[in-house]
Amino acid sequence: MTSVYTGLAFSFVMFVVTWVASVKQKDASLIDRVWGMAFVMNAWGAAAGQGFSLVGWQWLLLLLVTIWGVRLSLHIHIRNKGHGEDYRYQDMRAGYQSGFWWKSFFTIFMVQFLLAAVVSVPLFFTLGFDHPMNIGIMVFLGTVFWILGFYFEAWGDWQLVVFKRDPSNKGKLLNKGLWSLTRHPNYFGDGAVWWGYYLFAVSVPYGWATIIGPIVMTLFLRKVSGVDLLEKKLKDSKPGYKEYVENTPAFIPWEGFKNPMKIIGAFRL
Repeated sequence: MTSVYTGLAFSFVMFVVTWVASVKQKDASLIDRVWGMAFVMNAWGAAAGQGFSLVGWQWLLLLLVTIWGVRLSLHIHIRNKGHGEDYRYQDMRAGYQSGFWWKSFFTIFMVQFLLAAVVSVPLFFTLGFDHPMNIGIMVFLGTVFWILGFYFEAWGDWQLVVFKRDPSNKGKLLNKGLWSLTRHPNYFGDGAVWWGYYLFAVSVPYGWATIIGPIVMTLFLRKVSGVDLLEKKLKDSKPGYKEYVENTPAFIPWEGFKNPMKIIGAFRL
């Protein structure tokens, strides 16, 4: 358990530092920028608690988590820089009226700290304990899931950035590239990445019990802070979104799985 406590300590310090910065800047949405790094902190903290006595496939998992988390945090930082506090946190700030600076510590920062801890269970289990060298089918499948998910998440984000950079696309709907296969390729990719981490955990005894991690992450992406929350806004602000909903799945790119060439072809807008 020492490794778990070490991982939680790493991420707890990061959340506290971010909260202090958010109070100073009056921008609680700074937490979004460190969300990916929370899992990097948990993973590296768990490994540090083990004295970094990892076997090959554990190092692979640590590398994949780091690449995913750093990329996500950098993307959100660049996307949000200069745009002020996100409307969700503005609404919360207005709702509290007074004392938001300290209430946000518990209602936003500690809630997300605990959420990250629950989602990180596969990482704590896989990196925080001694396991034999076992590069088997589950590690292979976990890596495949991660590659697929990272492609959808990272490239989907990039396609949206490129689309928005073109002034002629202002007010238009992106329904090409990966966005033609699923209305939220980045959220689907995020979920696939976490099921990949879970498959790493399944490669060791009792690792199947860590399934709460990917389930919670998928539910939040699909029903809480991801797809459903965003679409409430998009349905009213984007012309043609109703037709887009009727012709494109919200999360899982079924047509892409039926014909993998469509996934490869969606590399370009």
